[in-house]
Amino acid sequence: MSLTPKERTEVRRNRYKVAVDAEEERWRREENTVEIRKNKREENLLKKRQILSLSIQTSTIEIKLENLPSMVARLYSNDNNMQMEATSQFRKLLSIGRGERTPPIDQVIQSGVIPRFVEFLMREEFPELQFEAAWALAKIASGTTENTKVIVDHGVVPICINLLASPSDDVREKAVWALGNVAGDSPGYRGVVLGHGALMPLLFQLKEDAKLSMLRIATWALSNFCQGEPRLSFEQMRPTLSALTFLVKLNDEEVLTNSCWALSYLSRGTNTRVQAVIDAGICKRLVELLTHPSHSVSEPALLTLHNIATGDHVQIQHIIGHGLLPCLLSLLTNNHERSLQKEACWVISSIIIVGNKEQKLAMIDAGLMVALIRLLETDDFDILEEVVWVIVMATFRRFNELIRYLVNQGCIKPLCDLLVYSYGPTLVCLCLHGLTNILEAGEAEKNAGNTSGVNLYVDLIVDAKGLEKIEKLQSHDDDKVSERAVKILETYWMLEEDNGTIEDVV
Repeated sequence: MSLTPKERTEVRRNRYKVAVDAEEERWRREENTVEIRKNKREENLLKKRQILSLSIQTSTIEIKLENLPSMVARLYSNDNNMQMEATSQFRKLLSIGRGERTPPIDQVIQSGVIPRFVEFLMREEFPELQFEAAWALAKIASGTTENTKVIVDHGVVPICINLLASPSDDVREKAVWALGNVAGDSPGYRGVVLGHGALMPLLFQLKEDAKLSMLRIATWALSNFCQGEPRLSFEQMRPTLSALTFLVKLNDEEVLTNSCWALSYLSRGTNTRVQAVIDAGICKRLVELLTHPSHSVSEPALLTLHNIATGDHVQIQHIIGHGLLPCLLSLLTNNHERSLQKEACWVISSIIIVGNKEQKLAMIDAGLMVALIRLLETDDFDILEEVVWVIVMATFRRFNELIRYLVNQGCIKPLCDLLVYSYGPTLVCLCLHGLTNILEAGEAEKNAGNTSGVNLYVDLIVDAKGLEKIEKLQSHDDDKVSERAVKILETYWMLEEDNGTIEDVV
């Protein structure tokens, strides 16, 4: 039996659920940020399969797997030259892998040469052989977790840590590469590497007089040491901050990228972590890097600043004082990458949630709120959702001065324009949430006697054709959407069952 309009209203009222608390939602979105960071790191390759500055044109190498037995025989000979030649051939074989081709790591492991490579790592009198062996092992560690396990089980980690004291720059670089690949495989193997005491010897490589190739590979390895869940204790990783303070001042894109990723991992969490980054004197440089021409640098810099913006209002003021707000405006208005615009929205949202009144007003003065309202006209769904989220947060706290500003800048009409099925239930529900917050603020102004007994925002929604859209949403397939629409209508309008119309009761 079908329900009457009154019965449908009653059912929806009984099923109505209070929206998720904003603070809880904030932390949910923080977890989402972690997942995005994880994906970005996968794009940047946690395991380096080649070092550009030292890579060779392996496409011209024609080493057949059929030659493995003779290569193994030469490897196990007592002749230094044959050992060197065979190890170099194995390294070149492991370097094959472009396009759809993959290096034959499993076949090399099955040939039984790993123990011999480990022996060669300890040949201090023969650094050239150490170099080739470390390179081959680093290649093997760049494979699957099972491949990495073979490396770990053969005791390569502590030996490579000892090699960080080698007088040979080349040997040290390959040892760093191997350690970075092991640490980048999983949090468990990261723990193995750090448990053997790799951090301080690695940091010792990051000196002003180090070669650029070492700075690049060591910074990449350091970012692998810092990333992953569960997070390491901050006290364990605190020594990295002095090195990162030095690294972010450099101008090399690869060094900057991995340094900023490391900082984004270190700064996530408690205000203590945030304060340590601030105390290191890094924030000014991070803000500067928002204008870096490479997206690979500006994105992790922005993520780190987002972490700082989730601290307290004093910490937020520190990054605002270094010019954060104009940079955010540029990201929102100058056709930057979509991901940067989304992350800029997250930073603004965090400042709205945590910041004080002066900081919210500073965002108005910087033009950020106007820029956000203009973005409501974009056809990019992901950006729309982030912008609407910011407006929901901006109106949630009933900071009437900010709400009045948003309304005066025309936020109601674009919110109403989004109240259609094609935008999906999540975005529509967010828009209804924002309009509810605005209506509640209007009601508070009315009850305070500031608007001659009228909720001014009700008429604005009607003028924007929002009322008729809200009425249609009563029958939306999504319960949250329909319940919120009914709640708005019951609170600010009334159902006239006789003729099926909705009349303003204010």
